[in-house]
Amino acid sequence: MIRDAGDRIEVSGPLTLGEAREMLEAGSALIKRPETTFDLSQVQEVDSSGLTVVFGWVRAAKAQGRTARISNPPQNLLSLAALYGVTELLPLA
Repeated sequence: MIRDAGDRIEVSGPLTLGEAREMLEAGSALIKRPETTFDLSQVQEVDSSGLTVVFGWVRAAKAQGRTARISNPPQNLLSLAALYGVTELLPLA
């Protein structure tokens, strides 16, 4: 689930293959400010599709001339990023 909380976009529930397309589209549609922060503190489960969604939000923001940042990433998201060698590409807030 994704909701606009004013100063950030709150993401909750699983961020996995089953939700990837919906989460990517919903999150991308909420990128309206010059800098958007996606708060992942309520994300319960992440797989490699979730990592792809996060990078999709970053690309969507850049395509609009905006910036997307990630706050409170779950440890398993950071572990996947390290496994794939893309940790330094995560725009952490």
